[in-house]
Amino acid sequence: MKRLLVCLNGERVGTLDENDSGLLGFQYAPEWMDRPEAMPLSRSLPLQSEPFRGKHARPFFAGILPDEGPRQQIAAILGISERNDFAMLKRIGGECAGAVSLLPEDAPPPAAGEMRVRELSEKELEEIVAELPRRPLMAGREGLRLSLAGSQSKLPILMRDAAIALPLGNTPSTHIIKPEPERFPGLVAVEVFCMMLAKAAGLNVPPVSIRQVGDKPCIVVRRYDRAIGADGSVTRVHQEDFCQALGFPPERKYQQEGGPLLRDCIGLLRDWSTVAALDIRDFLDGLIFNVLIGNADAHGRNYSMLYRRTERRLAPFYDLVCTLAWPELSRTPAMKIGNSNSIETITPAHWRKMAQECSVGWPMLRERIVGLCDKAIDELRNQDLLAATNDLTMARRVAAIIQERASLLLHGLR
Repeated sequence: MKRLLVCLNGERVGTLDENDSGLLGFQYAPEWMDRPEAMPLSRSLPLQSEPFRGKHARPFFAGILPDEGPRQQIAAILGISERNDFAMLKRIGGECAGAVSLLPEDAPPPAAGEMRVRELSEKELEEIVAELPRRPLMAGREGLRLSLAGSQSKLPILMRDAAIALPLGNTPSTHIIKPEPERFPGLVAVEVFCMMLAKAAGLNVPPVSIRQVGDKPCIVVRRYDRAIGADGSVTRVHQEDFCQALGFPPERKYQQEGGPLLRDCIGLLRDWSTVAALDIRDFLDGLIFNVLIGNADAHGRNYSMLYRRTERRLAPFYDLVCTLAWPELSRTPAMKIGNSNSIETITPAHWRKMAQECSVGWPMLRERIVGLCDKAIDELRNQDLLAATNDLTMARRVAAIIQERASLLLHGLR
């Protein structure tokens, strides 16, 4: 039996094993179960002494790993099977989303408060950014065990002022840097514009900025799952995405592939959030905003829960992008509003149907749609919002798309 230690902020929570058939198993450690303040690793892995096996254990742990494209590349670099979750977690499961980390069974306990880093010169950063498309998460580099979900090239970093460093050992990162993909020119400008518009409209989003690395624009996002103390110490804050919390494996993140429905997401918040009424309201705002900006890719892995002691709350929104800016991308919503099959044809009737399916009051939902549309239209007049991007042409194009969508939706509701 192969085994890994599962830790939360350096404290042993349990063990993950793989049997001869390749099935994962997770079991909480008795000493963790005995602690009064013990929290579950996931909503889909409630505290219990019996082990979780196979399909019950896999969704959370597979959800820590990158998506299919980067995963294939990492597997080839490391010389392991791309479908071997356990082997992948063993090699890159050190610095992950949230507070979880996985260590070999014979590894020494992680050092609390460790701050080992490799400072990067601008030239070194440029070389790493250029290499990321071929070596996701710098897999295979000595001292680095980094894992983040998603399909885009990205890298966890530790950032102090303008200086950037790679986190080594058990050192937590503070930011994520994402270079612009060759396939989607203008993506950095679009994402920064959408994230800043969301903040201006009152949504909870992490701070973002643009950093030019050589000739490559990059978006730098401050991690919301990290807390920075007054003395500069960095602490991991546990989180999990909605697919992990609902027990859906990562390959089923889209509704059309058997993934979560909107009523599943709202049901999760209703049953699991410690302040359900506020989190459902905020989730609806995020949903409305994604439709408003024309983001067809807002799937179950793009919404998360954040855990602080006994508090379970909806995490800030991330990956807010107008996918309509690229005509070749799918228009099919990752999670359908009513029965609409296109992000371009969602009408008030679809919203009413969704409200009924999710047991949400239509007058409240209608009020929030109108309010967000009005705020978006007002903020789109702010020239500073456009100027904050590195691609004014792309920002204006996206602003025009959002303006038209907001006006059409308001016309149908007034």
